[in-house]
Amino acid sequence: MIWKYYKGSLLFTAVCLALGAWLGWAITGGDPVKTLGIIWIVLILGVLEVSLSFDNAVVNATVLRDMDAKWRRAFLTWGIAIAVFGMRIIFPLAIVAIAAKVNPIEAFQLAAGNPVEYQRIIEGAHVGIAGFGGAFLGMVGLKFFFDADKEVHWISVVETQLAKLSSVQSVEIAVILLFMYGVSTILPAGDAITYLVSGIFGIVTFIGVEAIGSLLEGDEDELTGAVARSGLASFLYLEVLDASFSFDGVIGAFALSNNLFIIALGLGIGAMFVRSMTVMLVDRGTLAQYRFLEHGAFWAIIALAIIMLVSASERFHIPETVTGLIGAVFIGLSLWWSVRHNKLHPEDREDIDLNAAHAD
Repeated sequence: MIWKYYKGSLLFTAVCLALGAWLGWAITGGDPVKTLGIIWIVLILGVLEVSLSFDNAVVNATVLRDMDAKWRRAFLTWGIAIAVFGMRIIFPLAIVAIAAKVNPIEAFQLAAGNPVEYQRIIEGAHVGIAGFGGAFLGMVGLKFFFDADKEVHWISVVETQLAKLSSVQSVEIAVILLFMYGVSTILPAGDAITYLVSGIFGIVTFIGVEAIGSLLEGDEDELTGAVARSGLASFLYLEVLDASFSFDGVIGAFALSNNLFIIALGLGIGAMFVRSMTVMLVDRGTLAQYRFLEHGAFWAIIALAIIMLVSASERFHIPETVTGLIGAVFIGLSLWWSVRHNKLHPEDREDIDLNAAHAD
């Protein structure tokens, strides 16, 4: 039943809405109409986060399907704590503390007492966030397609050529750096340096997470130890990936509210549903049943990476709703193409069912 995957998310939503009502009542001085307005904003932010992050759920599922039950549980418990409190509260406060050169307590006081100034500082840090997040997501997306061992191709005319290019060492890094250099040429000098440095750190972070995975999976004789180490590496990768997906949502949320706690409640609801969706995709074997769904998600990631990278320039402001729509189009097309393929090639579906039976 679908209920078992989403009952925790629904309970979490109820708690967040109750906290939103309490917070709204305190902020508005007991005005019921304005309080309802704040509850509505919390709900809208949750829906926005889910719509922007469905491709995140699919990509998460590609990693999570190879993790054991212990690390899956960690992803839903510790992972959601990191996603909600780390990315939606601590991360914005850290940005303000660094940008305004204040300590974390003063940053918190600024968020609570002067939300307009808090919003201004957050939005002023967008260039660096766009560089880091866009570069990291770009590496994630390109790494999937620059793979000589990849046998299944969705947009064959493009993907087969990208797979061939994988023989060129570190080609994905070259692509990201060249793209970022092109964007930096239309930025003011100071912003261009911030943008490029942030992008380099995004690339280094991706390489670092990959390196940690390689080291943890290194020379290990016992199978259980190898699984645990691999699970830890995958968990770290998922958290950094979630952080990169969250950047745009956190910044975009200020269009609806500049209150840190309202934003955290709304985006936290979305983050919880994304995690539940991820586990459902893994348990039901959806990625195996729909062979091009994974491809659609990674094309959506590349599209999001491009949008984030070019958004550093004021010339290219793309609303979050459009960003979410682009991702939904890729996911929808890949899903439809998968269904079409299954009808035309039923033998592939039989092989999937047979493999699943052997796995059980």
